[in-house]
Amino acid sequence: MSVVIVGGHDRMHCRYKEICKKYGCKCKVFTQCPGDFKNKIGSPNIVVLFTGTVAHKMVNVAEARAKQTGAYIARSHTSSAFALNDILSEYFSENRV
Repeated sequence: MSVVIVGGHDRMHCRYKEICKKYGCKCKVFTQCPGDFKNKIGSPNIVVLFTGTVAHKMVNVAEARAKQTGAYIARSHTSSAFALNDILSEYFSENRV
């Protein structure tokens, strides 16, 4: 199971990874837009978009990639650890695994 997080705060990078690890997921976090972003996303199972702290271009690229790969897209305006935990618990409780 893999998760890609788009947006969020730089200082929360390690915390996001800890939360994903708790759910048994591998995680990539993109708080800034790297070069060749589309190819660095890969083929995740879940794409988490923290819409309050991300550029529209990154959202559009991540959504397009998620649709190509059939990934579940979750959006949250806040980029807190609680929001990520809530998204992952909801995903796993709905038996999407």
